Formats: sequence, C-alpha cells, structure tokens
Amino acid sequence: MACALTQDFNLDCRDSVGGLKVLYLIELGNITSYTESSGTLTAITKATGKIFRKYQLELDTSTFEEDLTGNRQNGTLYVTQTGTVILNKQQVSVRNELLLLGKNRLVAVGIDNNGFARLYGRTQGLMLTTGKATLGTAWGDRNGYTLTLVAQEPELAPYVDSATQATLQS
Repeated sequence: MACALTQDFNLDCRDSVGGLKVLYLIELGNITSYTESSGTLTAITKATGKIFRKYQLELDTSTFEEDLTGNRQNGTLYVTQTGTVILNKQQVSVRNELLLLGKNRLVAVGIDNNGFARLYGRTQGLMLTTGKATLGTAWGDRNGYTLTLVAQEPELAPYVDSATQATLQS
C-alpha cells in the first residue's frame, strides 16, 4: 500500500507548553520556492529584497490550529489552518499595516513557546478573515487588535529548521 504507516506513537515526557511567541509574515507572491526534507523546510527563497515581517506576541495570547479534514465519499483530505493573533495597543501605524495584511495572501512562520517553527499558508496563502479593534471598557481591559488568519492547505504545516529561521529577515 502506498500510504503504509511507518511508526508507533508512545507517550512522552510532559515537557511541552502551548502558545505562539513570534509570528513572521510575508506576501505569498514574494516566496519563489521552498526546499523540504521529510516535513521540514530547509530553505525558503524570497523575491529579491523581500523579507518576512516580525510580530512579537505577548505571552498567553496567540495560537495557530490545524484541522485535518477527510471526506470518505469524495476521497479528499485537506487542512484548515487558523491563526488567532493578539496585538496590544491600538496605533495608527499598526492600523495601517493591518489594512495591508487584509489585502494580501500571506505566508506565516509561527514559532511556538517550545521553540519549534512551522510554516502556514504555504501554497494557497493565509487570508485575514476578521480583524477586530477593541478599546476595552475598564482600565485593565485590552486596547488592541484580534486578528484571524485562515488558510486551506493540502498538508499539515511543515516545520522550519533553525538555519532557515535565521534567514527570514535577510
């Protein structure tokens, strides 16, 4: 069988934590190629002069989820990737950048709180489906933005090796 299983899954140490700490974004059209080996990207080639933009995220606020969906009757399998990104403090410059995010198809590299990086929106691009600006009510409430980025992709997000992570902004 072409889709034969290759490994067992055993319980491991409880040393993993949740959350996204950094998100890098670039326009899908500015990615020219990827080099992949066994589910890990070892190179991301960008158009000349283009870089990923870095979004530092507050602890315990942002995440990415992937839903693997299969349909027996149609013989299909795809992944819906959904990122929820929280940005604190409303500002004119952030407002203007969010409008640009909303007009693009995006590729994101998310680095989680375990130090692992994954690439989202690889082939079809992420779309900003909702962007909510809130002032809050009480002094302790969030004044900022909540963004929802969504993509449908043929596979789960590949990991991005550390050498490739180092080239995102160069």
